[in-house]
This record gives sequence, C-alpha cells and structure tokens, in this order.
Amino acid sequence: MTMKLYCFGESGHSYKAALALELAGLDWEPVKVDFFNGETRSDPYRQDVNEMGECPVLEDGDIRLSQSGVIQQYLSQTYGHFGGATNAEEREVLRWILWDNHKLSSMAGMTRFLMNFLPKEKQPAEVIGFMQGRLKSAYGILDAHLSNRTWIVGDAPTNADLTCCGYLFYPEPFGFDRSDWPAIDRWLKNIEGLPRWKAPYELMPGSPADRA
Repeated sequence: MTMKLYCFGESGHSYKAALALELAGLDWEPVKVDFFNGETRSDPYRQDVNEMGECPVLEDGDIRLSQSGVIQQYLSQTYGHFGGATNAEEREVLRWILWDNHKLSSMAGMTRFLMNFLPKEKQPAEVIGFMQGRLKSAYGILDAHLSNRTWIVGDAPTNADLTCCGYLFYPEPFGFDRSDWPAIDRWLKNIEGLPRWKAPYELMPGSPADRA
C-alpha cells in the first residue's frame, strides 16, 4: 500500500520526513497541504488529518502520525532504515533529533519564515537578529561535531542527518551560508550524493514560485 505524506514544499519539517521516505526507496506519495491559505487551521484538516493542525502527517494504512521525528522513528522501526546500527546509536540519533528540533530547525524555520514569507514592513529586525545569533551557535556546534566524521552518528546516514539538514538545502536567505561552515558544507555534499536525493522543491509539491 502506498503511504501518503501530507506536506508542502516550503516546510523543512516536511522535508525531513519526505527525505527519509525517498532515500529509503519506500512506496509513498505526497499530498499537498495548502498551508499559506490556512488549510492546517481549518476544521476539516483538524478533524480529518491532524487535530493539532500539524504538518507533515504520515498515513500508512491505519497508522497516522505527525511530528517529523516520530515519523522518522516509525519508518526506521517498521522498514529498517536510518535508525542506527546499535542501541547506543539509536539513542544518539534520538539525541540529535531532539537537539535539532529545539536548537536548529525550530530557529531556522522561524527565521526563514520571518525573512522571506512576511511583507518587508512586518519583518521584526530585532527578533530576526536574535534568532540568527542563536542559529550561529547551533551551526558552530554542528560544524565542530562534523569536523572529523562523515555522518552525525556512526558510519552511515541516519535520521540524525536527515533531521539536521531539514532547512539547510533551502535557497531562501536566512543567515546560513554553507561556505562559512566547511564541515557542514562537506556533510551536505555527502547527503546530496546519496542515491535518490532531491532538493525540497523537487521532492514535495508547493514552492514560493507558485504564489508569485
């Protein structure tokens, strides 16, 4: 049975789940969520797809899950990809997923939204500056960790890599320049070199160009 992923191209959290599905070669299809016209806030979405108004949402038969980290863990446990080779690696993968969700992707997603998807006159410069300062610290942590390793955990790509890269392939400016972080840049090239890799707007429906 073909899995469905409710997602939209602009969403880095959706990209994490879509990338896990695609790189694993699983049978799935994207279902476009019209986030920018308020679909996730609508009663039908909250009644029929996700009561929390979240995106992405994975539908696999009778299983329906939200939160990209939970989706990634489910896919690993069910289909055997990207979960880590040992119990210790599994815990380390989870540690990096939680770190990313709190320190990297949450900040990157909000900063990118404020800088690119709000009218110029509504962009809060001081908030953006503060967020970029927090992000610089996170980039430094990730770059240092990757300075002497190919992947974040172990000797192969895991969900730790697929979650931490969630916003770093987007073209919109939000204060991240790969050339400033050599180890991160090398690591992103490693991910780009994986069979079946695609950039966010290639992998999922929806992009800023659709609203231009």
